[in-house]
Amino acid sequence: MDEQAWCQVLDQFDDANIYQTWSYDEVRGGRTNISQLLLKRDGIVVAAAQARIVRLPIVKAGIAYVRWGPLWRLQTGEADPETFRQAIRALHNEYAFRRGLVLRLYPSIFDNDSYGLASILHEEGFSLSEEKPDRTLLLDLRPTLQELRQGLRPHWSRYLKVAEKNRLEIVEGSDDKSFEMFVTIYREMVSRKGFAEPNNINEFRLVQNRLPERLKMKVILCSSSGEVCTGLVCSVIGKTAVYLFGATSNAGLKARGAYLLHWKLIEWLKQQGFATYDLNGINPVTNAGTYKFKSDLCGNNGKDVYFLGRFDSYTSLLSHSCVSCGDGLRGLYRALKKRAAERAARTPVHVPGQPAALTPQGE
Repeated sequence: MDEQAWCQVLDQFDDANIYQTWSYDEVRGGRTNISQLLLKRDGIVVAAAQARIVRLPIVKAGIAYVRWGPLWRLQTGEADPETFRQAIRALHNEYAFRRGLVLRLYPSIFDNDSYGLASILHEEGFSLSEEKPDRTLLLDLRPTLQELRQGLRPHWSRYLKVAEKNRLEIVEGSDDKSFEMFVTIYREMVSRKGFAEPNNINEFRLVQNRLPERLKMKVILCSSSGEVCTGLVCSVIGKTAVYLFGATSNAGLKARGAYLLHWKLIEWLKQQGFATYDLNGINPVTNAGTYKFKSDLCGNNGKDVYFLGRFDSYTSLLSHSCVSCGDGLRGLYRALKKRAAERAARTPVHVPGQPAALTPQGE
């Protein structure tokens, strides 16, 4: 398929998302390493999936990775679990059986699964990985704006009122200039908090530049006294909006702009008919502040859910062995990278002409 045809396929599904766009996988893996599969009934597309393929040279062992797929919830008609079954069976037949790859699915399915999709995955021979599933918060956008506002936690509601009184200027855009302004305050925030950068923001900037206009991420910026102080980036594809990045500059901490931006986004999502706002990732232990912010925003209208997790299927023992080895090395790399970032964040920066700060014992 070409990109235009694939975008038209995405338009047919409520569960379409940024991770299934042509642009996302092309930036991550290159055009020659992505593949699309369509499932049709009587000539009509009823399910679809895009896989990013990684192969080892010579031996041709490798993996086909489908993130937040397959897509099977059509905008027309009721969602049928049998369509999901046939979609993952077709994916297995193509990538695991015919191509000899490990097929890895990370479907956008949660532990409150009412369709019994976990059982279907098991019945079709997919095994759940041992990794701890990701956790997120889902805000139900079906209530009225008044009901959503009444559902906010008191703390969140109070700071929203403060932000509304601060006469902040809101600017929306999808061009590269808007993304660049966001990146500036994002990196300032990451440095201030001493976090290891969770995602490669440059990759998402490249994805934004390549996405068709109707699929571009929404960038919302907040300015105080002419200076950008807060921003967020949100993917608005399908019926679920996904919060990707948020940032506040050092100078903007007191303006409470993040509260105003999220509320303005919710107002816009309601107008556009979105059903759900996915706050995209929480960890009350390692990032308690962000968890509280998101939890208080959801208030009475949100759900705390876990993804079902990552599922693998394979027929080639060689591919399975190679992928398992790669998983171990990648896990080690991420742990070392995180440790290095945390160590760098604790290391004081010496300014010439000023006395050096004391380093904590044991560092």
